[in-house]
Amino acid sequence: MAAAGTAGPAGNVFPFRDARATPDPVLDSGPVAHGPLPVPLVLDNGSFQARAGWACPGPNPGPEPRLQFRAVCARGRGGTRGGAGPQVGNALGSLEPLRWMLRSPFDRNVPVNLELQELLFDYSFQHLGVSSQGCVDHPIVLTEAVCNPLYSRQMMSELLFECYGIPKVAYGIDSLFSFYHNMPKNLISSGLVISSGYQCTHILPILEGRLDAKNCKRINLGGSQAAGYLQRLLQLKYPGHLAAITLSRMEEILHEHSYIAEDYVEELQKWQCPDYYENNVHKMQLPFSSKLLGSTLTAEEKQERRQQQLRRLQELNARRREEKLQLDQERLDRLLYVQELLEDGQMDQFHKALMELNMDSPEELQSYIHKLSSAVEQAKQKILQSEVTLDVDVVDSKPETPDLEPLEPSLEDVESINDFEPLFSEETPEVEKPVTTIQPVFNLAAYHQLFVGTERIRAPEIIFQPSLIGEEQAGIAETLQYILDRYPKGVQEMLVQNVFLTGGNMMYPGMKVRIEKELLEMRPFRSSFQVQLASNPVLDAWYGARDWVLDHLDDDEVWITRKEYEEKGGEYLKEHCASNIYVPIHLPKQASRSSEVQASGKGSGASGGSAGEQA
Repeated sequence: MAAAGTAGPAGNVFPFRDARATPDPVLDSGPVAHGPLPVPLVLDNGSFQARAGWACPGPNPGPEPRLQFRAVCARGRGGTRGGAGPQVGNALGSLEPLRWMLRSPFDRNVPVNLELQELLFDYSFQHLGVSSQGCVDHPIVLTEAVCNPLYSRQMMSELLFECYGIPKVAYGIDSLFSFYHNMPKNLISSGLVISSGYQCTHILPILEGRLDAKNCKRINLGGSQAAGYLQRLLQLKYPGHLAAITLSRMEEILHEHSYIAEDYVEELQKWQCPDYYENNVHKMQLPFSSKLLGSTLTAEEKQERRQQQLRRLQELNARRREEKLQLDQERLDRLLYVQELLEDGQMDQFHKALMELNMDSPEELQSYIHKLSSAVEQAKQKILQSEVTLDVDVVDSKPETPDLEPLEPSLEDVESINDFEPLFSEETPEVEKPVTTIQPVFNLAAYHQLFVGTERIRAPEIIFQPSLIGEEQAGIAETLQYILDRYPKGVQEMLVQNVFLTGGNMMYPGMKVRIEKELLEMRPFRSSFQVQLASNPVLDAWYGARDWVLDHLDDDEVWITRKEYEEKGGEYLKEHCASNIYVPIHLPKQASRSSEVQASGKGSGASGGSAGEQA
């Protein structure tokens, strides 16, 4: 993220990058196994982004995860881009055209839709080059949410063991993997982990290296709510750019232009100063076209356009004359046929044809034939003249009415002329005046700019003040105070000596200073505390899971095998330093089958006896 108050381009104008994801390459095969066990797979299953890679044993475990993609998918349809199959992660490219059909397997930070989760796994295994046929012969380390519901873990284990046939799996909390990755090796430490991601914010107390699950707290706010809040703020501020203010652009503003204020009220007062506002406002440039719709035309362009309009009108009249000539010719041929009946002496058929034509006498027939013959001859001459005039360029600058019918025009012709009246609304004067180019009264580039001022601190502030968006929740500071109050003073002193910040939503500039300020206000006078930010808040969870699996490759006490899954159920969990606490399901004891049969037999016998007595 960009540092707070840093100077950008000229005038603090920043263009939107609108970055598109590039499709991930499909690897032919994974790394060669070292030793007796195949190479483990490390999957950081996040609600915003999924990360997958190999944990290769040896001195060089490998770089960052091979795959990093958005944890969303879109069901394709026939005829759409990319074919009819589902598109996952980076294969989607830009998310905005498909925003309405994006689906995620997560409800907040818990996977609940296992069909979509299977699509994410398929994408990961395919692009990592897992070459196993019918199964995945690799141990898998999978991250899960804090206090993950047993049903979610049960469905996840069922998917991994039944669908993919993996040999064993281990579950861990992403923020705890990040915590132990940043701590010195082989050090049993206590502390407070503040993890803020895309959907939720968690505060986890760690006592002597283990999670104290009873005192974990969750705030249902994260980067998703901040992006939605920022979008509403800017749409209210710029109602003329509703379609251009997209969620993807809001996430870009949050990632690169927002920061956490050390003192929110004091920072707002600074923004009231015009000089401070001018120096710190970020002007986000929306894409626009510099071509004006109402641009003025020169005399030559007007003349050319007028000639084109005249040609179109002449062609339209010529086409209508041809159609009318064809109809008149057909009617004339019919009248001539009736006249031939009279000349041949077929009086019965002649009188019958006259009745059909609604005529009374042969003289009326002769009159109609004469009129139609002259009309047909005139129409043929006009068609010949119009063909000649179409080949001649129009020289006169003033449009003249084209040669139409000599008599009164029909209603269709009048309507066609009215259609073209807007094209000739501008009367050309006798003396053409020089045309001056009209300059726009405003700067188009400035009109398409979003001035992001106090919004830079208002959007990320919601995790400290959820009331800004109407949420009846406690912020980070209140929740932190509530958790500390549940411990004795000695334990409180131990916890605040190691406050650890991790998660993508902790990458705002000023976050660490703000947490230190909140702790300073709530801790006793002259007490000490220590706040540490993860070296890489986004990827340290994957790095920590990779380091953990390399240290526990042969440790059967942390892996859930297929045999244990079949014996103890999908919700079964083996605990370790970065895992949840396993709380088994206690089902009420059900009556045995034999006792149920006996009870039903007694009931039927009793009812039979009563029925016999009544009989």
